[in-house]
Amino acid sequence: QTHFLSHSLQAKMSRPVQARRLKGVEKNIWVEFVKLAATYSKVNLGQGFPDFPAPDFLTEALTRALGRENHMLHQYTRAFGHPPLVKVLAQLFEKLLGRELDPMTNVMVTVGAYQALFCCFQALVDEGDEVIIIEPFFDCYESMVKMAGGTPVFVPLRPNPPKDGKLMSSADWQLDPAELASKFSERTKAIVLNSPNNPLGKVFSRGELGLIAELCVKHDVLCISDEVYEWLVYDGKQHIRIASLQGMWDRTVVVGSAGKTFSATGWKVGWAVGPDRLLQHLRTVHQNSVYHCATIAQDAVAQGFQRELMLYGKPESYFVQLPKELQQKRDWLVQSLDGVGMKPIIPEGTYFLVADISQFKSDVPDVPNSDEPYDSRFAKWMVKNKGLAAIPLSTFYSEAHKNNYTNFIRFCFAKEEATLKAASDILQKWKQEKTSS
Repeated sequence: QTHFLSHSLQAKMSRPVQARRLKGVEKNIWVEFVKLAATYSKVNLGQGFPDFPAPDFLTEALTRALGRENHMLHQYTRAFGHPPLVKVLAQLFEKLLGRELDPMTNVMVTVGAYQALFCCFQALVDEGDEVIIIEPFFDCYESMVKMAGGTPVFVPLRPNPPKDGKLMSSADWQLDPAELASKFSERTKAIVLNSPNNPLGKVFSRGELGLIAELCVKHDVLCISDEVYEWLVYDGKQHIRIASLQGMWDRTVVVGSAGKTFSATGWKVGWAVGPDRLLQHLRTVHQNSVYHCATIAQDAVAQGFQRELMLYGKPESYFVQLPKELQQKRDWLVQSLDGVGMKPIIPEGTYFLVADISQFKSDVPDVPNSDEPYDSRFAKWMVKNKGLAAIPLSTFYSEAHKNNYTNFIRFCFAKEEATLKAASDILQKWKQEKTSS
């Protein structure tokens, strides 16, 4: 009996358990840096979440939903989206895209934008398909393409620093049209577009989007358009939706997030908007994975959108107020970084700005022949020794290109003034120490 047990235990343990598709995607930068920030940071400008409250109208809507008026909000709702939420999203996107939408077939609610992206790759990408990803990119795109059996193909935004000594803007990072065109082939299934872009804060111009659209139509390629920062655009810039360009509605899935729209990232309510011919396949993945998203959160988000639809374009709209507030926070952080010599790249949108750390490199010991990019070692040293958390820019690049951009780190400025002031104080003190040593 004992002999049989030990033999069967050995047999069980020697068999490989990991699915092949997980090979190479085990490590996750966020797990590592969130843990470092929790352990060492006095000020966390790393992960992209606001530390200020969600708007009152949203939390009040959640309180109402939790009340006893409608106890069915504690039960399942429609699998592909709570009817009040898909209806109001369809109304809003009809306005934004200039076309009629069917809430039941053109909108699907997901567990955050993250699950919407996962559904896109699982539903639309086959073994051997190529997916073009513009660098720098939000890191999950690469992992999700690989898990679907696809091959990521990378094309970089290339920086063109201004000649007049001005601070660089995210608009100075551009695609090379010939280089982009060269990445399209008969194997290309989709391109991932993220505008406004995380980490740079770049808002793609109409000309750049037109170039991408032209190539998608020419090569019959799908577009997965991650637009989670659609309302967070600064300096009077305009977020243009690629699905509204000629020939693009039929081949685009638009991904959005209530977390970013209403400053409630922990609610994990996202959506995919697109033609039924694409969304029907996303629904198949959704019904066979999470199946359903939290009813109460969807109901409160629906009420938030109903309010915003009524106030659309008016000064009291949250979609108008939030970017104004964030632009001030951005400008404040730009000034304090510039003041200490950590040169910021001024973002046109998002929660984030990228800063050049070249002048601070002398403080952080170099490790010859290290596999780890310098900015990653710098960010770890900074959180442990200075108590300030940020994310290395190399995180947002493919393995082949990681070492080309190791003089930059990403800060999140969607924070309370007190948090930004505390970060500024750390940097000022650090600069004084450098000057006096």
